[in-house]
Amino acid sequence: MPQISQLVSTFGSQFFWLAITFGLVYLLIGRSMLPKIQSTVDARNKRIADDLDAARIAHKQADEIEEKYQVRQAADREEAQKITAEAKAKAGKASEKRVRDADKRIATKIAKAEEEIAAQTQAALGEIESVTAEATQDIVSKLTAAKVTKAKAVKAVKGALANV
Repeated sequence: MPQISQLVSTFGSQFFWLAITFGLVYLLIGRSMLPKIQSTVDARNKRIADDLDAARIAHKQADEIEEKYQVRQAADREEAQKITAEAKAKAGKASEKRVRDADKRIATKIAKAEEEIAAQTQAALGEIESVTAEATQDIVSKLTAAKVTKAKAVKAVKGALANV
């Protein structure tokens, strides 16, 4: 095979040019492009570190603001509870006063009603006595020939009603 015999005669020169090409590529990349890439990576790393530091500072400030907010919220809640308690106390006092006033009015009405009932009861008892005395006189006169006076009939009715 003639290709293999040619390979041996051209191998040395190909290896030589390969080494020169790689050397030039190394010098070109290593000396000119690599420093630019490295500076870009360093700048990126520095920016990330700065951003992380800024984020930590912002987080710390947010925590401080939240703590102040929590303290203020607790104070506001406490004040609101105090105002609510005062309002409940005022409402309770006003309600108690209205209940006392209503109790007085009701007690007055009840007393008047009891007086009227007592007066009407006495009037009814008086009427019952007179009607019963008349009925007693009529019954006695119809059943017997005896005559009963009004005074005796009233006295008998009062005695009978006293036992009731």
